[in-house]
Amino acid sequence: MSEQEQAERTVGEFTLATPVSAEPSVPLPYPVPEPDEQWELPNGFAHVFYGEGNRGITRPVIMADGFNLGKSDLKLLYAGLDRDYPLLSQMRRRGRDVILLGFDERSASVLDNADAAMAAILRTSAEQLGDAPLTVGGFSMGGLVTRYALAKMEMRRMDHRTRLYFSYDSPHRGAVVPVGLQAFAHFIPVQNPFARQMNSPAARQMLWRHYDPETGEIGIAPEREQFLEELARIGSWPAIPLKLALANGRGDGTGLAIPPGETALKVERIYPGTTFYTQAQGKDVIVAELKRRFPPAEKTITTNDFPELDGAPGGTLRSYGILADTLKKAGAEVDLRHESVCFVPSVSAVAIRDIDQQKDLYANIGDLPPEESEFDEFICSSATTAHTAITQELGEWLLDRLPD
Repeated sequence: MSEQEQAERTVGEFTLATPVSAEPSVPLPYPVPEPDEQWELPNGFAHVFYGEGNRGITRPVIMADGFNLGKSDLKLLYAGLDRDYPLLSQMRRRGRDVILLGFDERSASVLDNADAAMAAILRTSAEQLGDAPLTVGGFSMGGLVTRYALAKMEMRRMDHRTRLYFSYDSPHRGAVVPVGLQAFAHFIPVQNPFARQMNSPAARQMLWRHYDPETGEIGIAPEREQFLEELARIGSWPAIPLKLALANGRGDGTGLAIPPGETALKVERIYPGTTFYTQAQGKDVIVAELKRRFPPAEKTITTNDFPELDGAPGGTLRSYGILADTLKKAGAEVDLRHESVCFVPSVSAVAIRDIDQQKDLYANIGDLPPEESEFDEFICSSATTAHTAITQELGEWLLDRLPD
């Protein structure tokens, strides 16, 4: 096997991680504390950190991890939630007990991972000192997991004792990974982590549109349709707690400076000539031209009637940047023009519009009646920020609303 062929085979050794639980580029200035308790749960586990002055679980806040491939790393999650703005430190200083919920497999079905959330809620109630209400929520996919768990408990008439539910940049109306990138995951001629992630149960449930590697078709995955039907069956949302949403994207209709139809990433030497384009509206729109040498193949990926997703207002992900980094390590020459694109549109994060139509995707949320959101209260970031980035603006907003 030639060096170039070996390089092409290794390109898929990456995943698109929820940034808050990814390996950090800058470490925390202090060690992540050891948990006061560790729990094993169905399909998951939890680390418990008591609030200052507490000798046990007293005023609990349960927070669920987001989407990636493999098992949660709660040490990384703690660091991610405390690095840019010290959200967990602030909670604990205020006497809140932090319970971080992780999953044995983050790419498993949201419905399966909800078993871990329900078990964490019940164990928290059983071990709690006193009767302070619970706060339950999550980041990215974790907001969907906990939404489903709470609604299912209510349908079963189980007392979850939760007064506040929050979701932090969660894709309630769908998340977006450019379909050209999804197709490229399966264009790599060997099994690889990126392909497994893009075709995982959770990805199929959450992505607004999914590339099917078996048929090459782009559409709503059957798993997404089943997930939305199951949500509707249990009432869609928990009715008892106050529901809060935080969005990393702006709410004034201002997206990223990404013109539609432009080159986002072009590659030479490894997968030479492969080019990805930013999403444009229209019919038969080319979003990727995929080329490889080993074995030789070419494939053009097109979309029909998509809105301009890449530049939409929303929390961003380094989707093209992560791929470019991996390609460079393999020896490729890359022309990267748009490192980050929209991952969770703002209208999806605050559940106020679907993202199928351009006018809805780019809606000025501030001009819409707030009661059109499925949340009781929400906030959009004043500036475009990375998906699940913990900022002072969003962190303080959430802290100020935690129940007494």
